[in-house]
Amino acid sequence: MKWSDFSKLIKLRLTFLVVFSASISFLIGSRVNGHVDWLNWAKLIVGGFLVTAAANCFNEIIEKDLDRLMKRTADRPFPAGRMTTGQGLVLGLGMGIAGTYLLGSLNLVTGLLSVFSIILYAFAYTPLKRKSPIAVFVGAIPGALPPLIGYVAAHGKIDAIALILFGIQFVWQFPHFWAIAWVLDDDYKLAGFWLLPWGKRDLTSDIVTFVCTLILVPVSLLPTFYNYGGYYVGAVSLIFSLIFLYLAFTLLRTLEISAAKKLMYGSFIYLPVVQLMFLFDFIGKAK
Repeated sequence: MKWSDFSKLIKLRLTFLVVFSASISFLIGSRVNGHVDWLNWAKLIVGGFLVTAAANCFNEIIEKDLDRLMKRTADRPFPAGRMTTGQGLVLGLGMGIAGTYLLGSLNLVTGLLSVFSIILYAFAYTPLKRKSPIAVFVGAIPGALPPLIGYVAAHGKIDAIALILFGIQFVWQFPHFWAIAWVLDDDYKLAGFWLLPWGKRDLTSDIVTFVCTLILVPVSLLPTFYNYGGYYVGAVSLIFSLIFLYLAFTLLRTLEISAAKKLMYGSFIYLPVVQLMFLFDFIGKAK
């Protein structure tokens, strides 16, 4: 198998973002414990990569016939005929089992969360995409699990910090994904995907997107509000949340694809900046 095909199969950029998010949360959880176990951090990186890759592999197996219909996915290994579903299934199961084993070796809760994320993403979110926009809500749950998994991998249990990390990424999922859906709506509809809140590019869909972006502003301030982070993370989170909100407002005002692209790119910047600031400020506060 060529590397280009493997990277498309596992959605490499998405997998990298997931692993990055989990690794940052692991370091936050490690700081709560007072030390970093770098061997466990490596297990999280490898295990998280394999579990995410497996979920994406199963997603592409299920959607192989639909991927042929969309321009952006027609060259993936399954629809292009460069890989059989049998080969993909073996690879996906292998990665899923190995990844779950590594994550489960950290603690039981981490292993169970990883299995739950695969099942929810591949076998609930994926089929729902053709049935109802509620798929985005369902997909936001496994999409927000990486920071929870990373934190629990280090700390061993779910506490208030874990829920805050989950909450920020959960709410972020909506403007992030709806911006993507706005840009790719024509392509999505070729496969029968109706992923915008009201099923099409209109004012109602974007009002929902704007409201979710607005909700993200106070949610992003929860670390400071509950005194887990200091004023630095609060200030940076507020500034970036307001910039993100402005981009959502621009889409609301113009309803143009170009504005949706800016919101989409802004979402890629927003999340890692807020998570990194939470980590750095939390470390500084803990000293």
